[in-house]
Amino acid sequence: VQLQASGGGLVQAGGSLRLSCAASGSILRIDAVGWYRQAPGKERVTLAYITNTGSTDYAASVKGRFTVSRDNAKNTVYLQMSSLKPEDTAVYYCAAFVSGNDYWGQGTLVTVSS
Repeated sequence: VQLQASGGGLVQAGGSLRLSCAASGSILRIDAVGWYRQAPGKERVTLAYITNTGSTDYAASVKGRFTVSRDNAKNTVYLQMSSLKPEDTAVYYCAAFVSGNDYWGQGTLVTVSS
């Protein structure tokens, strides 16, 4: 499984951004896809995930502001982010989970200016 994250950029506080995570390879084996972020000098944290049945879950810090969804026809998982805050500035990653193994895409940088 190969993942390609994209959609990062510079946005003002209060704005919105949509990240994409395009999957290729053995996509039918994917059990779930998660979104994560790592701010400078901090550990990577889990933001949200979506399972192969469509179930979703969110970290408390982003619940109500971020929405994870998927387009099976495009083999892509999205993270719609709204009401962005400067503390949301980080490198965002997606990861796919397949039978206990995880596969990571390269990160995409999101910068939220105040």
